[in-house]
Formats: sequence, C-alpha cells, structure tokens
Amino acid sequence: MTSTIQLTKPALRVKLPLPLLGLAIASLVWWLWTTPLWHSDPTLADFSPERTFAALVQLFSKGTIIPHILTSLRRVFVGLAVAIAVGVPLGILVGVSRPLEETTSALFQFIRMISPLSWMPVAVMVLGIGDLPVYFLLSIAAVWPLVLNASAGVLAVNQRWLLLSQSLCATRWETLTQIIIPAIIPHLLTGVRLAIGIIWLVLVPAEMLGVSAGLGYYILDTRDRLSYSELVAVILIIGLIGYALDSVLRFAYQQWTHRN
Repeated sequence: MTSTIQLTKPALRVKLPLPLLGLAIASLVWWLWTTPLWHSDPTLADFSPERTFAALVQLFSKGTIIPHILTSLRRVFVGLAVAIAVGVPLGILVGVSRPLEETTSALFQFIRMISPLSWMPVAVMVLGIGDLPVYFLLSIAAVWPLVLNASAGVLAVNQRWLLLSQSLCATRWETLTQIIIPAIIPHLLTGVRLAIGIIWLVLVPAEMLGVSAGLGYYILDTRDRLSYSELVAVILIIGLIGYALDSVLRFAYQQWTHRN
C-alpha cells in the first residue's frame, strides 16, 4: 500500500505596512463617498479622487502651483528664522536666570495661550497689507515652542558639567557655547519641529490677509472659481509638504540623538 504525500504551497499573502494600510483605507472611503461612478451630484463628484488627481497633475504640468508653493515656503522659513532669532536666545536667557524665569513665566504662558490668528486685525492695522503681517503671525505662533524648549533644555543640563566648567575657570561665554548650547540641541530640534507644525497650520489662514500668492491665497481663489477639484488638490499639496517638513526634522533629531 502506497501513500502519497501532497505538498501544498503556502498561500501568498501580501501585507501592507500599517501606515500604507491606513492611507489605503482612507483613500477607499474618500473614493466611495465621492466617486462619480454612482453619485449623480456633480458638485460632490468634483471632490472625488479621480478629478482631484487629474487637477493635481494639471497644476504641476502647467506650473500653476509652483510659484504659490515657493511663496508659502519662503514665508515659512522667514517666519521660522525670526522665531528662532528671538525665541532661542530668550529661552536660554530665561533658563539661566531664575529671577527672570519667575518674572516672565506667567506673562509668557498668558500670551502663549492667545491664538495667533487673534492678532490678525492688529497685524493688518499696524503692518498693512502684504507679507509683513504674515511674517508677524507666523513668527508669533512659532516663538513660544522655541522659548519653552530652549529654557527647558537649559534647566535639564547636567549640573556636573556646569561645576566642571567652573572648576576649569571657564568664562560665561565658554560655558554657554561649549556646554549649554550643545547640550540643548535635542530640545531645540524638538522646538523647531513643533514650531514648523504650528507655522504650517497658521500659514493658510494668514495668507488670506490680502496677499496675491501662496497656498492659502490659492485656496480662496479656487473657492471663488468654484474649482473644487483644484481646491482638494491644493489641500493634498499642503498635507504632503507639511508631512515632508516634519519628516526632515524628525530625521535630523534622530541623527543627532543617535550620534550622541
């Protein structure tokens, strides 16, 4: 009596990474909700992935959206640079001076809790129409994460390092540049990452202050033209650029922490 052995190949299973799975599910829900294949509402169909991606390709192929992206990125980096120039030195100063920290703590927390968009009328009245009020709004939105993280980093510096610098007769400048600033770099990178996130959220409404270029301006333009497929395409562009900026800073933070 002979027996036969059947060899069966394991079933091929394709597993998507969880982030891609989440995006796939969200895209499927979006498509089912808006696709013109079984929705008769023409306005709803303009929000569908089919028309959105067609508009996205058209925006880049014609180069229509490129100047607006570059304008928005310029405003982001200028606002971030101003916030860093003000927030980091101020945070370090607050961190090294206990009397100053106690004096400014309540004031800073009070101002920090005011929405940056609340300053829009004041910015327009004082600075007029154009880039200046946008820079102001972005800077005031981004400065507080930098101040708080810089001061927290100073307070977290190992006291033994400071005692060592004193025993070696290091000057205050040498202690600041050789010990404090290198030690607070992770805190500063975290502050910059938070600042970029806040700036990117404030950017779109800030660019609705009478400017003639930028992603926020273009969203208003697509709304006025009733071009909803372009509107959704610009929303996707805003999300992708914001995710890319955050990823770059997250990578920089990981590289610095692993190196040290």
